Amino acid sequence: MGSLSEAVTQVLIPVCALVGISFALIQWFLVSKVRVSNDPGSNGYSDRLIEEAEAEEGVDSLEVTIKCAEIQHAISVGATSFLFTQYKYLSVFVGVFSAIIFLFLGSVKGFSTKSEPCTYNKGNLCKPALANALFTTIAFLLGAFTSTLSGFLGMKIATYANARTTLEARKGVGKAFIAAFRSGAVMGFLLAANGLLVLYVSINLFKLYYGDDWEGLYESITGYGLGGSSMALFGRVGGGIYTKAADVGADLVGKVERNIPEDDPRNPAVIADNVGDNVGDIAGMGSDLFGSYAESSCAALFVASISSFGIGHDYTAMSYPLIISSMGIVVCLITTIFATDLFEIKSVSEIEPSLKRQLLISTVLMTVGIAMVSFFALPSEFTLFNFGTEMTVKHWHIFFCVAIGLWAGLVIGYTTEYYTSNAYSPVRDVADSCRTGAATNVIFGLALGYKSVIIPIFAIAVSIYVSFSLAAMYGIAVSALGMLSTIATGLAIDAYGPISDNAGGIAEMAGMSHKIRETTDALDAAGNTTAAIGKGFAIGSAALVSLALFGAYVSRAGIKTVDVLTPKVFIGLIVGAMLPYWFSAMTMKSVGKAALKMVEEVRRQFNTIPGLMEGRAKPDYATCVKISTDASLREMIPPGALVMLTPLIAGTFFGVETLAGVLAGSLVSGVQVAISASNTGGAWDNAKKYIEAGVSEHAKSLGPKGSDAHKAAVIGDTVGDPLKDTSGPSLNILIKLMAVESLVFAPFFAAHGGLLFKFL
Repeated sequence: MGSLSEAVTQVLIPVCALVGISFALIQWFLVSKVRVSNDPGSNGYSDRLIEEAEAEEGVDSLEVTIKCAEIQHAISVGATSFLFTQYKYLSVFVGVFSAIIFLFLGSVKGFSTKSEPCTYNKGNLCKPALANALFTTIAFLLGAFTSTLSGFLGMKIATYANARTTLEARKGVGKAFIAAFRSGAVMGFLLAANGLLVLYVSINLFKLYYGDDWEGLYESITGYGLGGSSMALFGRVGGGIYTKAADVGADLVGKVERNIPEDDPRNPAVIADNVGDNVGDIAGMGSDLFGSYAESSCAALFVASISSFGIGHDYTAMSYPLIISSMGIVVCLITTIFATDLFEIKSVSEIEPSLKRQLLISTVLMTVGIAMVSFFALPSEFTLFNFGTEMTVKHWHIFFCVAIGLWAGLVIGYTTEYYTSNAYSPVRDVADSCRTGAATNVIFGLALGYKSVIIPIFAIAVSIYVSFSLAAMYGIAVSALGMLSTIATGLAIDAYGPISDNAGGIAEMAGMSHKIRETTDALDAAGNTTAAIGKGFAIGSAALVSLALFGAYVSRAGIKTVDVLTPKVFIGLIVGAMLPYWFSAMTMKSVGKAALKMVEEVRRQFNTIPGLMEGRAKPDYATCVKISTDASLREMIPPGALVMLTPLIAGTFFGVETLAGVLAGSLVSGVQVAISASNTGGAWDNAKKYIEAGVSEHAKSLGPKGSDAHKAAVIGDTVGDPLKDTSGPSLNILIKLMAVESLVFAPFFAAHGGLLFKFL
């Protein structure tokens, strides 16, 4: 037994989750700490910002501040209405899919209510299959709800903080950075703490029914991961199509054809573009990382439940994945204080190092935290289930598994940063290639993306080998948890990017001075790189999570070995490897179709509204917002259906071995495509920003805005947009979602799957 008692564990986990939520609320309070007028009928938004302008009198006119408040309000309303419409569609999907889960799992034993002999804990009786069907469905609904809530809260916080970041930029770069970073931290901590709390409460409530049947309890909890990821998929794809349709439309007509700045208020697509940053990068990313977190926890809990922890009912050791996440919240809290209170940023050049320092500090502190948790929560020696055999493991083995996942995450983060930041040669080479036009820019960018896959894949490979050697599938599951243990810091850094991007847009639209725009641009360029780091984390953790889920699926489906040389498995392998390409083709074409409509609409407005270019008339923002909304809601359904239906069709008609092949194939090819797509897009974006900023002599020789090299860079950025914000980040959900869905439906596939082969 570990030295932590069950009672201490029961208190420790919810307390850490509540500390995380409280810390998020404190950060939110600090962001909103501006004097509010005493007028009881005030509408809150504009009044607070106007009060702040008066406090800062003489810096900028009151009119500018009122404009900031108006723009912020428009963005907030646009994002909220889009998400509500999206959730209406998704509630229908959740209802239908819940019914499918219940019917498929209930039919495993013909809806009988008799207790069954346990699958792993031989000689004991477990709860009936019908109970598992019901509780898996409830867990699915809880996961879907928590994922939706995570995305929605993140979006609300981001739209609340963007204008505040703009106004803080008048006081200097340090103040603006703190406003944006604190707002990101609110999202990071709320998400990590909510995910942990809901999972902890669900397990304890399910236990009231399951009692000693831990095998059934943790099998039904896997539905939580499925719910989280299925919402994330639609959030990521829908949000990604929305934001990129607006962005591509705004860039191609505004920058390339009309030669006006990026966020110029004359551009009709500009509000849609700013709304898109929030629904795609914030709400989508929030749901995505929550899905990863939920699945890695569920995979680790399920694998542990069929080992000596579950059979021996060692509650503290069983809750090890949750204790790791609790420790992560505490570590990230300390790390955040470094960024906001201990080190003050005085110049633009300090922004990116400060964000990178966050990653390093949290990783170092977390390594110490993992060591403490491993030695106190785990018995010094125990056995794990390893595909039908028992494997003896020591607690320090598990420490190494989690730690290597954590450090592999840091390696992936730093590699991503090297390939996507304009501080290093890869992006500068891409910028340099713009001198000879868009074609060379595209060639260099693609080469950079493919090359950037090498180091992350080796990092993932090493962590898989070490974890699997030390602790079988449980080792891989906790390694994925290690990578996600600092999720609160990772998300804070990630959400900081779109908030800064919006702040820059608001500064431009409100007509603020060039100096403020330079400050917000610098924040945004650093945010672009950190967003790429966030995506790197999401993809790396998705690879480990889906491998752990794959192992759990193979155990649950009763497959002894997955033999690539059998035709059943090989056809699955080759089809699985094709799926990421099919999925990317769907999402990219969707962005292309929506962007086409957007370009036509923006052109139409410039050509038909008299006085629009001169700034005498206002553009029709609402039509552009509607084009993005309609396109994303319509186009998110086919890619979503492809991912959700593939495991069901493969398992039901071709059986468990073919499905194992499909999962392995999609994992192996999906990770490569996802990393290269994200990094190519990030590099093109920052190459364009490098030319626009014109900080070095080299950059000045390529610029200024409107030069041929700049136009070539804008085209590269436009090609990269759907790669980095729609296809790339959605692919990691494809890999995880298919694996967790297969695990949830494994009892059904094992009992009734392979219909085609039964008839042949």
